[in-house]
Amino acid sequence: MDVPKDQIATLLENGLYDSAQMLGCFLVSSPAVNAETSLHLKAESLALIGDSLFREREYRRAIHNYKQALQYYKMIPKQNTPSSRSPLSSNRSSSPNSYNVTAINENEVKFKIASCHYTLNENKAALVEMEGIPSKARNLPMNLLLAKLYRNSRHNRAAVAIYKECLRHCPFIFEAITALAELGSTAKDIISLFPQTPNRSGRAQYDHFEPCRWLQRYVEAQCCMASNDYKGGLELFADLLQRFPNNIHLLLEIAKVEAIVGKNEEAIMNFEKARSIDPYIMTYMDEYAMLLKLKSDYSKLNKLVHDLLNIDPARPEVFVVLSVLWERKDERRALSYAEQSIRIDERHIPGYIMKGNLLLTMKRAEAAVVAFRGAQELRPDIRSYQGLVHTYLALSKIKEALYAAREAMKAMPQSAKALKLVGDVHASNSGGREKAKKFYESALRLEPGYLGAALALAELHVTEGRNGDAVSLLERYLKDWADDSLHVKLAQVFAATNMLQEALSHYQAALRLNAQNEAAKRGLERLEKQMKGVDPDAPEEDDDNDVEDADGDQEETELL
Repeated sequence: MDVPKDQIATLLENGLYDSAQMLGCFLVSSPAVNAETSLHLKAESLALIGDSLFREREYRRAIHNYKQALQYYKMIPKQNTPSSRSPLSSNRSSSPNSYNVTAINENEVKFKIASCHYTLNENKAALVEMEGIPSKARNLPMNLLLAKLYRNSRHNRAAVAIYKECLRHCPFIFEAITALAELGSTAKDIISLFPQTPNRSGRAQYDHFEPCRWLQRYVEAQCCMASNDYKGGLELFADLLQRFPNNIHLLLEIAKVEAIVGKNEEAIMNFEKARSIDPYIMTYMDEYAMLLKLKSDYSKLNKLVHDLLNIDPARPEVFVVLSVLWERKDERRALSYAEQSIRIDERHIPGYIMKGNLLLTMKRAEAAVVAFRGAQELRPDIRSYQGLVHTYLALSKIKEALYAAREAMKAMPQSAKALKLVGDVHASNSGGREKAKKFYESALRLEPGYLGAALALAELHVTEGRNGDAVSLLERYLKDWADDSLHVKLAQVFAATNMLQEALSHYQAALRLNAQNEAAKRGLERLEKQMKGVDPDAPEEDDDNDVEDADGDQEETELL
C-alpha cells in the first residue's frame, strides 16, 4: 500500500492530530483504498480521520467523516468481511483517544458521532445515535452519555435507570451520584447500587470500598444538597474536608453552598483557598464573581475576568463572570453575556440566575420569570425561589408570589431565607403586614445573624411609622455586625425623620466599610440636597431613577 494505515494510528497515539489528518487525506484518496475490494479500508481510514478531527475539536467535520465511514462499512459484502476479524466483534475502544488499527465497530462510531453532537449541544441528534446502539452492546462511557442525554431531554425515569446501571459497574462515577441525588434518589438507594460481587479470590470486586465510608458520606452530602438541606450538606462536606485537607473539589462544593445560603465571607475564603491551590480552576468561578460583585471588590473581579479569559475563554463560567463585570456599566451587554453562557451550556444554572436578575433590574419582569423558572427546572435552590417571588411582586401577581414563597418554605422548612420570602409577599400589601412581621421574626429566631430579615423587619417598622423600633433593631445588629447595608438602612430611617446629622454619619460609615456602595452614594447625594434646603424629590429624571435603583441594588443583594 502506498500509504501505511498503521502510521495514522501511531500519529494519533502520539497526539499529532494535524499530521494524522493530513496522512488520512492521502490514504482515503489512494487508488488502493478506493478499489471496490477495499471498502473496509476506506471505512477504517475515514473513522481514523474522524478521530483526529474530534481531538482537534472540529466536531462537524468529525461527524461527516464518521458518517461516511458507516456508509462504506454498510456497503461491505458479508462474504468479504474477514471472518477472523469481524467489525462487530472488534476490540477498539469507544473513545476517540484509542487508535487500534482494526476494522471499525459500528456501535463505537455511533457513540463518537453522538459525542460530537453532545459537545455541540445537539442533544436530540445525539440521542438518536445513542438509541441506535443495542443495550447489550453499550459500555460504561456509552451508558453515561445516554443517561446525560435522557436527563437533558427530561426523560428522567430513563436517566435514573441508566445512571444506576453505571454505578452498578463502578461506584466512583461521581457524575452519576450527583445526578441521581438531584433526580430524587435517596442516599440509601444510591449506596445499595455499589457492587459487592466476589471475585475468584473470594474478595469483593471493590474490596477497598468497604472501608470507604467517605464515599457513603459523600453520597449523603449530595442527597442533602439535592433536598435543600444545606446545613446537613455543609456539615458532611466539612467532615470530609477534615479527612481530605485541601481537597479542591470539596472546597468548591462547600464554597458554592455557602454562597447559596448567604455565608458570603466564608464562601469567598474557600473559593480563594481553592484558587491558591490551583489557580487554573474554572468550576464555580462565576459564583465567586457574584460574591465579589456583592462585596463591591471590583479589583479582584477584574483580575478574575483576566485570569479566566487566559485559561479558557469558551467556558460558560467566563461569560457569567463577564456579565457580572458589565452589570454596572452596560446592562444590555451584561445580559448578552449571560445569554451566551446558556447557549454554551443549557444546564448552566448561574447563567439563568444572572439573566433573571438582569431582566428584573431592566424592568422586564415577564422575561425574568422565564429565566428563574429555567434555573428552577434544572435544580431548585433558594436563589431561583427568591428571583421568582420578587419578580411576581414586581408584576403585582401576589397569588403567584405567595405560591412560590410557600413552595420554597415546603422545600426548605429549616431555611430562614424561605421564611423571609413568605414575609416579603405579605409585606407587599397593608393587610398582610402583621403576618409579615411574624415571618421576619421567625426567620431571625431560626437564624439570628440573617441581616436580610433584620433589614426587612426594620423596613416594615418604618412603613408602619415605628421608626424608633427600626432604629433600635438596626443598632442592636450593628453591635455585632459591621455591615454597610445596616448603616445605609439606618441612614435612610434618620433621613426620613429629618435627623440629618445622624443620617450623614451612617452614610459615611457605610462608605468607609464599602466605598463602592451605590445606595450609600445616592443616599448621601440626596441628603446633601436636603441639608442645603433643596427638595431631593424635585422632578429630575435621574433622581427618580436613582431611588428605584437603590431599592433594586438591595433586592439584588438578597437574590444573590
